[in-house]
Amino acid sequence: MNGATPPHSIGELSARTGVPVRTIRFYSDTGLLPPTDRTPAGYRRYDDAALGRLHLIGVLRELGVDLATVRRVLEGGLSVAEVAAAHADATALQIRALRLRHSMLRLVARRGPSPEETVLMHRLTRLTADERRHMVADFITGLGAGTPQARDAAAVLRTALPDLPDEPSDAQLTAWVELAELIADDDFRARVADAAFPPADEDALPGVAPEQAAELVPFVRGAVADARAAGIDPDGPDADPVVEAVAERFAAVLGRPDGPELREWMASRFEAGHDPLVERYWRLVWAVNDWQVVPGHLPFQPWMARALRRRGRVSSSRR
Repeated sequence: MNGATPPHSIGELSARTGVPVRTIRFYSDTGLLPPTDRTPAGYRRYDDAALGRLHLIGVLRELGVDLATVRRVLEGGLSVAEVAAAHADATALQIRALRLRHSMLRLVARRGPSPEETVLMHRLTRLTADERRHMVADFITGLGAGTPQARDAAAVLRTALPDLPDEPSDAQLTAWVELAELIADDDFRARVADAAFPPADEDALPGVAPEQAAELVPFVRGAVADARAAGIDPDGPDADPVVEAVAERFAAVLGRPDGPELREWMASRFEAGHDPLVERYWRLVWAVNDWQVVPGHLPFQPWMARALRRRGRVSSSRR
């Protein structure tokens, strides 16, 4: 064999590349690494080009490229760039699946579910995007087939649909599992069908005449949104001016004197007009979609009821 560099034996190729001798023999036997020459005794010898070919085979195999594809590259049927692009896409899918599996395992570790719940959680996290959309759509469509109030609820729910991304964070995946469990619950379906949603402000204060509620609710909602934006705690003294302003407006609109009796009644109306489970639904939608919580879109009733009941201002009707 011509050339200044002596030919390499299989042992030398193994020492130079780290590829086991038996693997090099396999590559030679299958034609991936044909010997450049043979000694009179029949031993295979390889030149520097074969050494480079073995290096390429090793890199491609380490990257997960199958032998059939390696052969096409070596024979010129595919470029290394084409193979790299295809395997980069495949690797991205594998990484996405591993991240989802990792998030699922952490979720199970945190929640400590039963075996049955674990199976359900796994199924919920494995749904495709289309399957998730169909699941939510079926829930809302079912509401739309009910009472006029349920149809109004369905219309509002359609304005903000949960959309889990392909690569969700742990928080998004956790929110999706809880949301999916929620919309599959018959009790929740019944409660959301009876819930009051803006702009139906007349339903947000049960027991108040619609025309009075239409005047009072926007005022209270705005006052609470401003208080939240200012970081005011409903259980703190800074909430007092908000309570005074709202109580004054209620007294004027309802034609009732301001005092403990009115404020007790106000707190009870705010509590009756709010369903914490429906609020939870919206918070989960925001979490799944990674939306920032806007104070003006939060239910105003819980904040107002807590502010009214602060430090025994009125006695709790729920004791």
